[in-house]
Amino acid sequence: MPSPLAPIGGVAPANSANADPRAQLRAAAEQFEAVFLRQMIGAMRQAKLADDWLDSSATEQFRDMADARLADTMAQQGSFGIAELLIQQFERTAAATNGANGPAGSPGTGATDNDGAQS
Repeated sequence: MPSPLAPIGGVAPANSANADPRAQLRAAAEQFEAVFLRQMIGAMRQAKLADDWLDSSATEQFRDMADARLADTMAQQGSFGIAELLIQQFERTAAATNGANGPAGSPGTGATDNDGAQS
């Protein structure tokens, strides 16, 4: 039975024990892009050019939900490319960090020594 509380944006949290780190990074980057786009759309909505004669709290709430869905869809499609840029930056940072940790047999990498002991 599905959980009654679905996550915002429809992206379910991945099981961290067996999930691909690249997939987790992509999901987080897309969620960040969606939040950014929601903020941008909300700021655009605040810049009203005329009075809306249909303005009510119900209309505003529906508009907010529609804006959130639009932002989620735009983020999933990669319309602005923010998520892709974040992924590229994090992968470069991870590669630089992994390269700075030294060769594969250095202490703390989980590699085995010549006698088979875990370092």
